[in-house]
Amino acid sequence: MSADISTHPLILIVEDDDVTRMDAAVMIREAGYDVLEATNADQAIALLESDLPIAVMFTDIEMPGSIGGQRLAHAVRDRWPPVHIVATSGHFDLQSFGVLPDGVRFLPKPYLHAAVTRTLSEVLSRAA
Repeated sequence: MSADISTHPLILIVEDDDVTRMDAAVMIREAGYDVLEATNADQAIALLESDLPIAVMFTDIEMPGSIGGQRLAHAVRDRWPPVHIVATSGHFDLQSFGVLPDGVRFLPKPYLHAAVTRTLSEVLSRAA
């Protein structure tokens, strides 16, 4: 993000796989959003604590590190309630879906550009 004040919503991508994270960043930027990237929950929390105007956290569920995406989603919901959360996974058991906080949107991997764009638009329109 440049030093100029942006009018585009800021999306935080939290994904440990470099290729998946870069692909998601490209498709989200092409959709007109500003993007921050984190490789794990610790980096994501540090970015959230920096008081940047993050509108949506787009996070993988299964990540290595001190906490995974599921616990990260709960932490963000508790500490930063205005931040919308979109959770993704290629392995997440959908029968366990209830373990995510209320209001979290889920996108299975592999996700299509149109699904990402539509989901971000929908969660952000709830804030308007």
